[in-house]
Amino acid sequence: MYRPADMAIWKGRVDTNENAPALRWHQKIQRWDGTATLNRCATLLGFACDEGVRRNQGRVGARDGPRAIRHALANLAYFSEASAFDAGNVICDDGNLDQAQAQLADQVCHILAHDGFPLLLGGGHEVAWGSFQGIVQHLNKIDARNSLGVINFDAHFDLRNPAPQPSSGTPFRQMANWCRDNRLPFHYQVFGINPAANTSALFQFAQQHGVVWHTDIDCTVSNYHNLRASLANFVQQVDYVYLTICLDVFSAAIAPGVSAPCALGIDPNLVIHLIKAVQQLCEESKVALIMADIAEMNPTYDREELTAGLAARFVHEILA
Repeated sequence: MYRPADMAIWKGRVDTNENAPALRWHQKIQRWDGTATLNRCATLLGFACDEGVRRNQGRVGARDGPRAIRHALANLAYFSEASAFDAGNVICDDGNLDQAQAQLADQVCHILAHDGFPLLLGGGHEVAWGSFQGIVQHLNKIDARNSLGVINFDAHFDLRNPAPQPSSGTPFRQMANWCRDNRLPFHYQVFGINPAANTSALFQFAQQHGVVWHTDIDCTVSNYHNLRASLANFVQQVDYVYLTICLDVFSAAIAPGVSAPCALGIDPNLVIHLIKAVQQLCEESKVALIMADIAEMNPTYDREELTAGLAARFVHEILA
């Protein structure tokens, strides 16, 4: 089910005694009516769903993630001269994950068709399959030959077999299967893989399908230049990039509010630097960063809004 934006959540501090502009997100965000041209402006879309997490035997609660991220984002400083829009939520409250993902894909395609930059707020990582389908729908209208690369910050490959039913652990396997069926290359790169949380079968599938991955131990600030070089090689192979961040890639001490908490994790500062590298490399190579999403925000298990605040910071950095 799709529900238009509820602007009541966008509340926060107003600084009236400053000589320079002192705007915050709640003062800049606008409700998108679904018809206006967006001019590549950030367009938030929530995926209020954790049915995939439930199927994957994770901790449910991520369906409330979009609201938690918006609440944390509302009071952050807003520096961009461009506008930002809220396009509402796709909601899964009946267990019909396929339908919710199809609706999400339609909304992503709709935003792209109106020249927006979709920035999705999850929700379980099953959001990725809906995001991917929406991008494909859009690209098929432009030029089906354009290649798409997926860059994921995640402790898990999420390459599990979607039979008998898809879940939050299957979206990138679904993408691989789609690419196979359409005789297209599968471009997938992951940062933060936890070797203890992925079976040998997943590593084998990843290797057989040309997935590029870096373990959590390898994802350190001291190794940044090697990681950036890997990114550069990846970006040069594609025409479009889809960026997705799973909040369980961070330590539970930093991001407790996730479906599958992580004992080790990687440094958020490194991820921000790598996001900036993605943006710079895309610009240099004339590759379009077509959209981004943030997954696995689970406020049920959050502590003092640490995870929501981290997710909001990533929204800020992606758009800064």
